[in-house]
Amino acid sequence: MSANPEREAEAGGSNPQSIAKHTQHAVEQASSWVLRFASLIPSGDVLDLACGGGRHARLLASLGHHVVAVDRDAAALERCKGQGIETMLCDLEGADAAAAWPFPPERFSGIVVTNYLHRPLFPFLFQASAPSGILIVETFADGNARFGKPSRPDFLLQPGELLKQAARHADLGIRVIAYEDGYVAAPRPAMIQRICLARVAAGEQQGTLFALGT
Repeated sequence: MSANPEREAEAGGSNPQSIAKHTQHAVEQASSWVLRFASLIPSGDVLDLACGGGRHARLLASLGHHVVAVDRDAAALERCKGQGIETMLCDLEGADAAAAWPFPPERFSGIVVTNYLHRPLFPFLFQASAPSGILIVETFADGNARFGKPSRPDFLLQPGELLKQAARHADLGIRVIAYEDGYVAAPRPAMIQRICLARVAAGEQQGTLFALGT
């Protein structure tokens, strides 16, 4: 999963001083989208899918979550290790996504996916979100080829695609908190699509408040 050319990798050791240093580095390097909405994630386990070197796993762990960091790159997972982070070596891009998916329904209070797209996994991501859970997704979108890789359609979201995915799973109580689709200049020029979703528990559709922040 971290084989994606845009997957970040942070160096780091396993001693306490190194962990503290690279936790701070992870917070500084985290996606602004993830930083904006991470505080909405309720207490519980959080999945960082295609975690790479762990910038978001460390951020989420620093917020008090137990993080399950999944990637198919063993070297990246070594860099991801830290207090509160459970690493899992797993390749989820086989022919049978249902057989490869290792988590039960309603497992996570939060799920974060950045700079990674494998469309067959969307149903499992929604199902793995617990009631009142938060799903944060941010990756490259159609038009990114003009700025570099990824450029293949398989790795680029089409206009409105994340909204359509949310609508397909409305029966699970999926609610859109925020959505953006367009050009960003930093950390480098790219076309990006991103969404923050909540799986609202039954009976809580009305009156549920989410602080959007800035």
